[in-house]
Amino acid sequence: MASSVFDVQKSLKDLRWRFADVDEDEIVRLVQNHELPEFVARLLVQRGVKTAELQSFLYPSLKNDFPDPFSFAGMDEFADELAERIINKQPVGIFADFDVDGSTSAAILTRFLKHFGIDPPVYIPDRLVEGYGPNVEAMQSLKDQGAEFVIMADCGTTAFEPLQAAHDMGLRVAVFDHHEAEEKLPTVAHLINPKRKDDTSGLDMLAACGVSFLACVAINNKLRQKGFFDAGKGNVEAPLKSWLDLVALGTVCDMVPLKGVNRLFVRSGFDQMAALGNPGIRALCAVGKVDDAPTPKDAGWSLGPRINAGSRVHRSDLGAKLLSTDDNEEAQSIAFALEDCNVERRKIQSDMLKVAEAQIELKNLERHAAIVVDDASFHSGLSGLASGRIKEKYNKPAVVITYVENADGVLEGRGSGRSIKGANIAQAFIDARNDGLLLKGGGHAMAGGFTLEPEKLEEFRAYFCAHIEKQLKDVPAVQEMDIDGVATVRGAKPEFIKILTQHVGPFGMGNPEPVFALADVRVHSVDVLKEKHIRLLVSDSEGGTRMKCMMFSGVDTELGKMLLTKYKTTPFHLVGQFQINNWQGRESVEFHLIDGVNSIAMESEQLAG
Repeated sequence: MASSVFDVQKSLKDLRWRFADVDEDEIVRLVQNHELPEFVARLLVQRGVKTAELQSFLYPSLKNDFPDPFSFAGMDEFADELAERIINKQPVGIFADFDVDGSTSAAILTRFLKHFGIDPPVYIPDRLVEGYGPNVEAMQSLKDQGAEFVIMADCGTTAFEPLQAAHDMGLRVAVFDHHEAEEKLPTVAHLINPKRKDDTSGLDMLAACGVSFLACVAINNKLRQKGFFDAGKGNVEAPLKSWLDLVALGTVCDMVPLKGVNRLFVRSGFDQMAALGNPGIRALCAVGKVDDAPTPKDAGWSLGPRINAGSRVHRSDLGAKLLSTDDNEEAQSIAFALEDCNVERRKIQSDMLKVAEAQIELKNLERHAAIVVDDASFHSGLSGLASGRIKEKYNKPAVVITYVENADGVLEGRGSGRSIKGANIAQAFIDARNDGLLLKGGGHAMAGGFTLEPEKLEEFRAYFCAHIEKQLKDVPAVQEMDIDGVATVRGAKPEFIKILTQHVGPFGMGNPEPVFALADVRVHSVDVLKEKHIRLLVSDSEGGTRMKCMMFSGVDTELGKMLLTKYKTTPFHLVGQFQINNWQGRESVEFHLIDGVNSIAMESEQLAG
């Protein structure tokens, strides 16, 4: 059993703090053979990075680590057909999801086709009216606009009925997706998805934008083989490398694991993004007040939410348009529109969460293995964000259901869920669909969505909670939090954070930002910002250097309440992540709190025990 940190068996977030089991000899080998700092070597070993993988993990390069796009099942046949369509200037349409992954996929594909003289009609479904995935009306619309072939990005793997209808109306469809696949696949011309049961590419970490990008590389390769770029023909290869910024943006915002090729795409893509060559990204950085070269954190906290905001207020196509345009004025206009959408989104989301939390308290829903809330007032574009907030607060899988009339005027429940470690929410939705409780359902292990008939809500709630309870039956009641190391306030220097980021970053799903513990810190001041965030000034127990700490949305948490009431009288053990704060050209380190415990109270309980 891994050793606990400061002997914390149950923190204020009901977590046991533990150091991960590591091979100390391997750490020594990395330090000695590769001249790495000890704390970097320790992080690499804790993340399971093998010696054979070290070079590609630390220094991924397009030359050495770029994957073979033809390793996908079905890619060779798809790329051959699309190359012929490009050569013959045959019309191609695009259908993409409304989130950042869909928007970046649509932009990559649009730019690629336009480079070869094909101006594709692009269909992004209205999140609030049409919901997730393709529908018959959308397919008919693309056909009416002249498309003979449709590339579908970030959806479609389980869209059996709409894709059968598209086939019946004479459309050839190619699906680029990364969501969970079943044994049965829809009736389409091509389906490229690393999660297909017969796919052996090993690229299942990719987002749809990564699949779309590799498809463009494969088509480019086929065009080269067919002599399309031969001298005298006047055809130029697509500037694929210049679109890696879009791949990086979609990859980070879709929260897929930042391992393998995704590390390559994100590192290379953010290097590309630093030049702000894409007018849409440049305009988005301006409205989001991202003044320096964008980072993955900027993508997740500033750029991505603004792109998503349009789809939450009936303007689903704005993100794809923004990232596809080369017109600076158009990009600025769309970016300002998305900023307005984002302001509106924040207000609606705040009101929605108040209703949801009141319902949870009234019905004691937190007693169940999972939380399912619904309300006629809920905004259908915000169910995913709301379920994420509820999941974070209660540490349980959470589902938020909204009600919308479909194209036939029939009321539907549309749910979005977020999960915790150990519970595959997409599998629960797929099983519920196969058992007749849902009309549609799928997604990832940690996030998914569905459509249901309102009268089946209670039956689904019971089914879903039972399904999650069964999945979690072997998960300990007190879950564990892995701590990467112990630090001190006086030792937290900007240089330390930069070394971590340089060697171990980019951070995200599959490669989380390092978590450090601070022992017996003294809290010198506490104040509340915007009625929900907590700001602290702390030092080591012996005093000296002081450091700012932030606990976002912490006012109503157990740790937040303890900090606000006990900070003058007791030291705390704190857990969080270091960040570099740039203010007026001056760098300083601040600590973003995740968890904590009153160290004196903990010691008293241990003595009493």
